Amino acid sequence: MEFESADSSVLKSITQRVLLNAWRRASRKPDALPLLSDFRTEDTTDERADMMGFEVVRHGDTERFLITQVGARLTAAYGNEHIDPAERINRYLDDAIGADRYARVVPPYRACLAHKRPTYTVSAVQDADGKEVAYERLLLPFGRGDTVEQLVGSCKAISIDGGFRLDNLMGTMPSAVPVVVISAVIDRAFAPAPRPSAQDIELI
Repeated sequence: MEFESADSSVLKSITQRVLLNAWRRASRKPDALPLLSDFRTEDTTDERADMMGFEVVRHGDTERFLITQVGARLTAAYGNEHIDPAERINRYLDDAIGADRYARVVPPYRACLAHKRPTYTVSAVQDADGKEVAYERLLLPFGRGDTVEQLVGSCKAISIDGGFRLDNLMGTMPSAVPVVVISAVIDRAFAPAPRPSAQDIELI
């Protein structure tokens, strides 16, 4: 998968732009990753339902992504509502979604590690009724120095046809295999943004 260089204008979701701006505020230096503890934004508690958190676990020359947080709407989209909430975390992404789906979704995760910058993808998929849905994924890297230690992901499903069925949209038996239509590394106009004000709260 090829990733194009882009700035924040590539993002369609306003909420994801808010998250990206919060990530930029957390960047103390242009050439260093922000710390997860510095990631603060406005009160968007409801957005947790569309978000995931990961620890990057390295095994020799390979990396795996340990799930530390998963939102309810993401659980529905991947058809995992039957899994006990306590068992949805502390497992690796490749184990959670299976080898076939992992092979499709892992490129932006690896690009995020390689470039040490946010990645953004949009996939075209159909819901159970055949409606066209755009599935937007933003990944934000965190760590110390130039080593990515955590990722925070935000996923948004949007349809120009209006309402759609979220259940199993990206699951093992979707109506159609998702097709990536946008893949970008957000690395342009990269300057640290102003620090958050006192009323900003920690999101994740």
